Amino acid sequence: MNDIRRTILWVIFGFSMVLLWDQWQVFKGNKATFFPSPAPAVSSAAPAGKPVAPSVPADTAGPSAVPTPAQVPGRASAAAVPGALPATTPSATKERLVVTTDLLTLTFDTEGGTLVRSAFTQHKDMTDKTAGFMLLDESATRVYVAQSGLIAGAGGGSFPTHKTLMTAAPGERTLKDGQDTLEVKFESAEVGGVKLVKTYTLKRGRYDMLVRHDVVNNGASPVSPQLYLQLVRDGNKPPGESSFYSTFTGPALYTEAKKYQKVEFSDIEKNKVDVEKQASNGYVAMVQHYFATAWILADGMQRDIFLRKVDANLYAVGMITPLAMIAPGATKTVSTKFFVGPQEEKRLEAIAPGLELVKDYGWLTILAKPLYWLLDKLYSFIHNWGWSIVALVVLLKIAFYWLNAKAYASMGKMKAINPKIMEMRERLKDKPQEMQQAMMKIYRDEKVNPMGGCFPIMIQIPVFIALYWVLLSSVEMRNTPWILWIKDLSSPDPYYILPLVMAATTMLQTALNPTPPDPMQAKLMWYMPLIFSVMFFFFPAGLVLYWITNNILSIAQQWVINTRMGVPPQFNLPKFK
Repeated sequence: MNDIRRTILWVIFGFSMVLLWDQWQVFKGNKATFFPSPAPAVSSAAPAGKPVAPSVPADTAGPSAVPTPAQVPGRASAAAVPGALPATTPSATKERLVVTTDLLTLTFDTEGGTLVRSAFTQHKDMTDKTAGFMLLDESATRVYVAQSGLIAGAGGGSFPTHKTLMTAAPGERTLKDGQDTLEVKFESAEVGGVKLVKTYTLKRGRYDMLVRHDVVNNGASPVSPQLYLQLVRDGNKPPGESSFYSTFTGPALYTEAKKYQKVEFSDIEKNKVDVEKQASNGYVAMVQHYFATAWILADGMQRDIFLRKVDANLYAVGMITPLAMIAPGATKTVSTKFFVGPQEEKRLEAIAPGLELVKDYGWLTILAKPLYWLLDKLYSFIHNWGWSIVALVVLLKIAFYWLNAKAYASMGKMKAINPKIMEMRERLKDKPQEMQQAMMKIYRDEKVNPMGGCFPIMIQIPVFIALYWVLLSSVEMRNTPWILWIKDLSSPDPYYILPLVMAATTMLQTALNPTPPDPMQAKLMWYMPLIFSVMFFFFPAGLVLYWITNNILSIAQQWVINTRMGVPPQFNLPKFK
């Protein structure tokens, strides 16, 4: 293109085509190409109290598959999927225990010692600000639980699973002032001569907990069971999730060999899962916007990773690790970690290698992580996330000042010669070849590069897209006020004031650009910003604030540069005739 304005319009048009193509993929029932969304619900979740069965770990061979020697090399499969409850002692009854710390309110079920509910004291529900946000849940409308248990190894046998009734040991259920740790212990009856003891150790100020599995062989023969750890949840969209923009919801895993890998529920449904199946490090997780859960095994422990469909709308991700032969009268202890909490980068980095990647920035991670680091540093001084966003955009504008100066200088030169080009176009409108040659001559004589205003702006686009994902992904924005009426930077402006300001600044910025000679281009030049502005009525206030700040600074810089060049700023209003 010979006109910088036409080039910019094509950039806007191309971005719009990307968005339209993405939505067309969703409309056809395919996975979104650029902005994947959670799989739609298949059926209602299991009712409260109903065991999630059959959910003994299996590979991705099919919904009812059980590990076979072919699927788990060197291991024997379980004789059968556990169904009936094993014999238990008279004191073992099904009940739920509520345990609280300074950060968590957890509900455990004595059936398997399973964690069936979690609420956060520092992160409130979006609809009921007095209640903590609930992540794990097993109710009539949702299923999302953390399970663990034993299945047979090479020697076969039957062992305690997540469906085995356990007895809760007496003890404190609340982390009291001055107390740093709290233990919750569950002990199963013997199944096949083996007893499983689970001990959850909760710590003050932490969302991760130590989960110790003591496998006691009270039988007369050696046993070699396998320990499984799994997360089971429905494929429904998280409550309160925006329908206008999508974030990833589903299983994820991490290994040193292949790093972070996400899996769509729809891929599990279609048995199209392609992930690392065996490793000696890493974790498995369930991820959704702002929050995650993860089972973490110590490095060096061999494990098989599985993802499977459990039921009509239930999916599981987990790990199976073999236990060494346990002699009669001996005990084997396996210490694991379980995380249930918000995606706060600094906390996640301290828990396990790669766990911070559950806060997913996609292909722009290399840019997004330093941007978040800088945003966090600004917050440590300002103590207001809204003003920290403003300060970060100001710093980025300063960093890119000379690039922007070159771009606006080039645009200013184009504006200065625009009357000459318009006159030449009108004079040679019936001679396109001569018009092309004359235009190139004007560019050479005036020393104007028609692409000079485009490249500096294009270089900055990845940075600002990365900042977009930082603000969209950061749980720190959730339920966080800025000023006056903005009480939550993660929710749309309730009075639409910021989107209106955003639309006004976008129109002003468009008006400062010279009007293209082509009437169709002139119309597109105004229609596209208008459509773009309407989108921001549905975006979180924090994202709109960042864009407004960027617009205002861009307008100011363009105004100053044009004035210095002797090209007085003027407003070019649309002419839709």
